[in-house]
Amino acid sequence: MPARNCPSEIVHEGEDVILEIDCSKCPLVPSLEDTPTCMASVITKIAENDDITKVIFRQNRDYEYDLNQVSLVKEIAKIYRRLVKDKTMISYYGLSKGLQTTKYVNKWYTELHSIIFDLLKSDPLGAYAELKRLRRIEEIELDKSVDQADIQAHKKYLIVLDYLINLLEDTKLIMIAKPYLNGYVLGNREVYRKIFSPIIKPDFMATKLMTNYPEDAEELDSYKLADDVEVTIFKLKNSIQNLYHIIPPEFKLFEDKYELLDTARKIIAEHKPKKSEFVDPERMRQVFHNVGYDLIEELASYQNMKLSSEEIEKLTNILVRYTVGFGLIEVLLSDEKVQDVTINSPMGQVPIFIVHQDFDDCVTNIVPTRAEAESWASKLRMMSGRPLDEANPILDTEISLPRANARVAVISEPLNPTGLAYALRRHRDKPWTLPLFIKNRMLNPLAAGIISFLVDGSRTMLVAGTRSAGKTSLLSAIMVEIMRKYRIITIEDTLELPTTSLRKLGYNIQPMKVASAMTKGSSEVPADEGIRTTLRMGDSCLIVGEVRSTEARALYEAMRVGALAHIVAGTIHGASPYGVYDRVVNDLQVPRTSFKATDIIIVANPIKSADGLHRWRRVTQISEVRKFWEKDPLVENGFVDLMKYNAKTDQLEASQDLINGDSEIIKAIAGNVKEWAGNWNAVWDNILLRAKTKELLVKYSDKINNRKLLEAEHVIQANDQFHRISDDVKEELGKLDSKTILFKWEEWLKRYIKKKQISGEL
Repeated sequence: MPARNCPSEIVHEGEDVILEIDCSKCPLVPSLEDTPTCMASVITKIAENDDITKVIFRQNRDYEYDLNQVSLVKEIAKIYRRLVKDKTMISYYGLSKGLQTTKYVNKWYTELHSIIFDLLKSDPLGAYAELKRLRRIEEIELDKSVDQADIQAHKKYLIVLDYLINLLEDTKLIMIAKPYLNGYVLGNREVYRKIFSPIIKPDFMATKLMTNYPEDAEELDSYKLADDVEVTIFKLKNSIQNLYHIIPPEFKLFEDKYELLDTARKIIAEHKPKKSEFVDPERMRQVFHNVGYDLIEELASYQNMKLSSEEIEKLTNILVRYTVGFGLIEVLLSDEKVQDVTINSPMGQVPIFIVHQDFDDCVTNIVPTRAEAESWASKLRMMSGRPLDEANPILDTEISLPRANARVAVISEPLNPTGLAYALRRHRDKPWTLPLFIKNRMLNPLAAGIISFLVDGSRTMLVAGTRSAGKTSLLSAIMVEIMRKYRIITIEDTLELPTTSLRKLGYNIQPMKVASAMTKGSSEVPADEGIRTTLRMGDSCLIVGEVRSTEARALYEAMRVGALAHIVAGTIHGASPYGVYDRVVNDLQVPRTSFKATDIIIVANPIKSADGLHRWRRVTQISEVRKFWEKDPLVENGFVDLMKYNAKTDQLEASQDLINGDSEIIKAIAGNVKEWAGNWNAVWDNILLRAKTKELLVKYSDKINNRKLLEAEHVIQANDQFHRISDDVKEELGKLDSKTILFKWEEWLKRYIKKKQISGEL
């Protein structure tokens, strides 16, 4: 029985006591559900150590059974230990004691010995079924017996059988299995497969995956990602959360390829990447990819394995992912529909959670281990150059992966008493745009038209909202509205804004990275110094990723200096205009008079359904900050809503102040334009014109059934043409005639779409 001879050890990991069984030399695939010898070995070990909470069989893959499953065999082990310690009832002496005849005792003793000391450990369901079968036989024999000695013997044996049957019937394993035990056949493990399901992890990985599909679950959606990654969304019967079930290619390999990958990993692990190599993660991955490709090709040749170049490439990508990469985190983030990833401590005990664009909060089938979490932390320290230790238990940074970019927040001891925990926010691969937000109903065309007008009017604005409200995404869309002829400087402590994408789209953009407000002892430049530096870098638009701390004063200094020159914008936490004022003035200690440098506050907040199961991102307010108040803008009418969200219509609606032209900020913009000064109708007409261009983009996108038209590369072209056509019409007609501009712009859009469709770009 090979499994019984596999070496084992007890390992203590946090609160877990793990029975690890080395099956590397075993010809059997280790499994509680499929392999009787494995079950017998585990029950024997648990009978010797009742503290065991997990069982792991280690072969080319790790097969892990958690506490819930181990508890099922624990009860069987407890019965086995009890019967081994006290054999009185089932011993020859115990069975024959007090009987007038012993002619059945040898048979009974042999039957019970076989069931209890062999079958009970390898097949407890079979042991239960056999005891029930023996009981039925004894009842028949009792009914046929006429001799008092025989009657006495059969009755005693029935008492023994009932005792053993009752012991087993009190266990969870038998309770769960009972509906499937009719006609149970010894040796058929089908019932065990319904009960036991290990988390399977290839040996070269640290992260574990629950590969089996859940029973009694409703499939809501399924799709494939790159590299043959399968995603299935399930509605769980006994949970309010959906299950995001993912099967990456590394879990669909044959054993020989697992062995090849494990050998390659052990060889490549001898080279520990230096801190300097992590400065350029993309370059480092390429170097490791090249080395890994050659290594796998060489190992395959040595082992006489015939692999195609595609197979070698696939294995190399897996190898890189689990050496210098972030393992299954990379697979999760490669899904464009995954917005947030949460990894809670203690590691190894809870699965990863995500927020899905279509199915909101979901639990996944991925369980990270402590080793994997510590590996990620080490890589993030080196990549960011920021500390993560007792003095700095918080690390904010970003990661750039082959198919995704993400912001990462890590907390460790002593802030997190149970170890490491992670929160990742996936950035969209391309910048958000106002037409995309119109399509997603976050705002409507009129709101987009007003924002476009304000951006061209070089206003100062803050995008406010709660966490996960879409503040940074909206700020990105505002950046897309800036004309490409202007220079943009961005300042962030964690890089989230789409500066690289915008640079590729022709923007004159300079990103700056400053020290995090939560990091001590860093060599990075403080945020307030970074903002003041931008004032010495020439005439530029200034975009601040998030206003958190001391940089607030410097930002307002920039707002005052930059007023009427170029847009100054940033994001801040706050659920309302007054909430922003309260945070800026009271929390961040910016003088009240300085706060007046804010022109516009755009508030974005999540909106929930009545049942609490769904949520949507919406812009809920666009407000201007007036300048003629002294102490409290709320009391002295310092905030005037231009648009406000109506929950009944699920729309932003224009306020009477906006409709009547009572907006000091918009009138201030108009005051600098000859045609608009004192002419509210002309100003309003231009806002509506901008709104109609955004709306037409969405309509034509729907018409050709292609959302690509709403992406930044096309929206930027549409914005450029809007400004060019507006300039041409003004020169031709002597005024900004909205009807002419819209007609010419729409004709251009039709030609543009046709051209892009012919070239295959749409």
